Amino acid sequence: MLMPTARHQLVAEVPQGSFAHDLASAFAQQPHTISPKYFYDEAGSQLFDRICELPEYYPTRTEVGILQERALDIAALAGPRAEIVEFGAGSLRKVRLLLDAFDRPSRYLPIDISGEYLAHAAAALRHEYPALDVHPVVTDFTQRIQLGTSPSGTGMRVGFFPGSTIGNFTPQEALQFLAGAAQALRGGALLLGADLVKDPALLHAAYNDSQGVTAAFNLNLLARANRELGTGFELDRFAHYAFYHPVQQRIEMHLVSRCRQVVDVCGRQSEFDEGETLHTENSYKFTVDGLRAVAIRAGFRPGPAWTDPDRLFSVHWLWA
Repeated sequence: MLMPTARHQLVAEVPQGSFAHDLASAFAQQPHTISPKYFYDEAGSQLFDRICELPEYYPTRTEVGILQERALDIAALAGPRAEIVEFGAGSLRKVRLLLDAFDRPSRYLPIDISGEYLAHAAAALRHEYPALDVHPVVTDFTQRIQLGTSPSGTGMRVGFFPGSTIGNFTPQEALQFLAGAAQALRGGALLLGADLVKDPALLHAAYNDSQGVTAAFNLNLLARANRELGTGFELDRFAHYAFYHPVQQRIEMHLVSRCRQVVDVCGRQSEFDEGETLHTENSYKFTVDGLRAVAIRAGFRPGPAWTDPDRLFSVHWLWA
């Protein structure tokens, strides 16, 4: 592995908080871990859209079912002329369920780190909803976001954070994100999707699909590094590995080195042993009461919480 001096030089050569910086830091520390936000370049976003359509991946269709069933209830809580702020907007598919149900929604701010993908999705949405002010925001929503004041005539500001992306945070990060959202949405509310604790076999199947799309999504992080940073990863030397940790109540996703190898990370070489992993994602699962308790600590007041009949997934209305 790199000596400490070399590690410090490696991290110092690139801007802090950038993909290059965080990848270099991941390979310079033990255990190796990197934020899952770097999955979502355009290729990664497209792969995730495919994951959402897989038969094994229950979260998307289950959450969509809850939103469809409860759309009018949610609209009544939001009131007329609502402004919707979606964190980690992605393809903008789920927000259409709200836009169709809400009473004359006035403004939509989709926030995402993948600028090109967001621009395409926002353009399509403008075409479908010409009366809606669509204002995409390309930024890292995991950092504190300043939304400013809403335009005159706008109703309640409603945050939308579907997909159980909250589970990708550590418990402390989740608390920090929710506290920041509570401040940004003060006087409004947050509509939050959260995956629930369940049979580990269902979880294992969801993150190890038979078509290998999740594996391709995981490996795309290294492919993205090759494209954007000129790294020298050989993708066939890494394997996708995902498992459920029952004590931590989370899925862990890793890239496992198939052999002893030397990897080129941002112009520096680092040894990687056979079986050594790069930890790419956590996906925490919740109970309804556990999620509500975190929300209260962050400054929200819990409102209604809805689940599907099998209690696979939950959707929460949280007053800010």
